[in-house]
Amino acid sequence: MRDFFKYTFASILGTIVGLGVLGVLSLGGLLIVVGTIATSSKDAGPNVENNSMLVFDLSMNITDSQPTSTTAEALSRTLSEDSEPNTMTLRQVVETIDAAREDDRILGIYLHSTSSSTSNGFATLREVRSALERFQDAGKTIIAYDQDWSEGEYYLASVSDEILLNPLGMIEMNGLSSETTFLTGGLQKYGVGVQVTRVGKYKSAVEPFVLTQSSPESRQQTEKLLSDIWGDFLTTVDRREKISAQQVQQVVNTRGMLMATEAEQQGFVDRLAYFDEVVAQLKELTGQKEEDRTFRQIGLSGYAAVSEDQRATKARSAPQIALVYAEGEIVSGEGGSTQVGGDRLAKQLRDLRRDEDVKAIVLRVNSPGGSATASEVIQREVQLIAESKPIVVSMGNVAASGGYWISSYGSKIFAQPNTITGSIGVFGMLLNIQSLGNKQGINWDVVKTGPYADIDTITRPRTAQEMAIIQQMVDGIYERFLNLIVESRNLPAQKVSEIAQGRVWSGQEAKQLGLVDELGGLNEAILAAAELAELGEDWKVEEYPQTRTFEQILIERLLGSRLKALVPTPEPDPLTAQLQELYEEVSMVKNLNDPFHAYTRLPFTFQIR
Repeated sequence: MRDFFKYTFASILGTIVGLGVLGVLSLGGLLIVVGTIATSSKDAGPNVENNSMLVFDLSMNITDSQPTSTTAEALSRTLSEDSEPNTMTLRQVVETIDAAREDDRILGIYLHSTSSSTSNGFATLREVRSALERFQDAGKTIIAYDQDWSEGEYYLASVSDEILLNPLGMIEMNGLSSETTFLTGGLQKYGVGVQVTRVGKYKSAVEPFVLTQSSPESRQQTEKLLSDIWGDFLTTVDRREKISAQQVQQVVNTRGMLMATEAEQQGFVDRLAYFDEVVAQLKELTGQKEEDRTFRQIGLSGYAAVSEDQRATKARSAPQIALVYAEGEIVSGEGGSTQVGGDRLAKQLRDLRRDEDVKAIVLRVNSPGGSATASEVIQREVQLIAESKPIVVSMGNVAASGGYWISSYGSKIFAQPNTITGSIGVFGMLLNIQSLGNKQGINWDVVKTGPYADIDTITRPRTAQEMAIIQQMVDGIYERFLNLIVESRNLPAQKVSEIAQGRVWSGQEAKQLGLVDELGGLNEAILAAAELAELGEDWKVEEYPQTRTFEQILIERLLGSRLKALVPTPEPDPLTAQLQELYEEVSMVKNLNDPFHAYTRLPFTFQIR
């Protein structure tokens, strides 16, 4: 029955997409068909056979919060029997591995990668690796195979009982880098003026718009941060018996990569093998016959559905811990689906504060910051919650600047050693297009009732007096930021002044400085919240904002827009990827919507590779 609906509806969709209209099929009839498919999909459910391997694609994008699905993506997942989504949440991944650890039907985990790159940060990977270690400690097997191993993938694979590599493969081992794109020359060429205000000698977010290379302070903090994160990498892979941290660093300093035979000789991998040989090994492990097509297996997302169904049996009346996600750029107002809207998140926190069924809150922060005003709006709600019930902060890959602002009043703050945090500083950036317009023969004239009536204009540079006013506001917001940390973290004002200055810290340094309470991941933060709320063993976790069901997504999209073609987007070529990255750098300016033009944000182009 599932196949009938699958292929019939796929045919109908093809016709609809091809004609570009919904009139071919009535909305009611379409929803009935889709509803039947969704129901049959749920009823069928994934099947877990005895002696199965859990298959984990390391190229999967692991996010904090549930990603917003397009209708096409939701339909594609529903119509597909065995396709794996390319995105799961960190909590889903960790809880799925933990569930498999206790499931006698799961023999082990097979790690592999279907892509040459991963966008997952090292703090995320550390938490996943901890789950893999718990799985292995239960006496279960982990086998990893790839054609090439990147450093991020190897960070996870190093936990494996056996690491395999294609005979013509290689291992990337060249260390970490952070490249900044400087737009100053381009802006000047096209006549776009930039004026900045800032507080904190390390607050380098404005540098790509006014300099042509990193300042000494920016380079210093980046070097230290990369050193801390790389140090964690070395310490982690050093646990593998056949290699040492010194050996890894030697490769980094002299080679940057190892071909397959070298990787085997030096102990980075255990054996060289072709894919069919790996499949044969896994067939034998799972008790399959040689003539069988493949080994007995279930994908990570498929098994996640099984473990989620099992957890759903928990009593509805159990006390609730609310897990709230603050992921993305912090902006004033409601914000978009990939942003942290100050008003939207504040309302969510306010509702949870007033909800008597919610006994504790975990605020998961994965944000580089943004609007100072929005950060203050959110922070106030965190402070009010802390006065009435526990609110524990869990920092992800990055919780810096405004991301730290909203975290500071947490009852307890957790971070991973390689979390990027701190960056306690403020800047303002004001663009103008006067020169650009003049070059095209465009001029502006203004009539005003006061000297500062058009201070927000982008058609001219600000005067010295206007810049002084804006700098005064930025100074005041920075002072507020410092006092906030002094009060919330109970630290001496002099110490806060020294560790602020816009400087970025790793999680391990932040703990030493008193900016973070404990080193640990999301799971540790949830357990701490349960302990602070004195909930014992009887409690459940509810995530916010709550995700929409497939049916909700479909109805919303059908009523509001055309269906998109069910065609996966291929990976861009290197030139296109670079142009997309440049576009993203420039488009970040559109998020600068703070009413006071004051921002608590990490450097615009801070990426680690």
